Amino acid sequence: MGQTAVARSALAIRRRIRYTPRNMFEPRLGDDLDDFCIKCKRLTNHTIVSLVGDQAAKVRCRACYNDHDFRHEQAPPTKKELKTAQLLKEALEASGELAPDEAAPDEASQLLKKKAGE
Repeated sequence: MGQTAVARSALAIRRRIRYTPRNMFEPRLGDDLDDFCIKCKRLTNHTIVSLVGDQAAKVRCRACYNDHDFRHEQAPPTKKELKTAQLLKEALEASGELAPDEAAPDEASQLLKKKAGE
């Protein structure tokens, strides 16, 4: 009951800063998020362990406690998908549609973009 006007205004300012929409989505150390765990091989809850700028860099799986790079919920391409992409590239080179010395984009990055679109 004995709060002064200054204390009330300081409390109101702290509340406004804490809950602004801009700050609502800024990741902090210890925050929880979903990511693909390479050890569990599934999408699980993770805790942010390291930040670079305002992006999560390393996360820790809360199921197996494995630390890995933040993968933005994307599963890495399987060996079968990589092999298929390599065979497709070789077939295109053999047919002449793709020159052998032509710099082709990385197959793994193409497959990741393809998976993200699905």
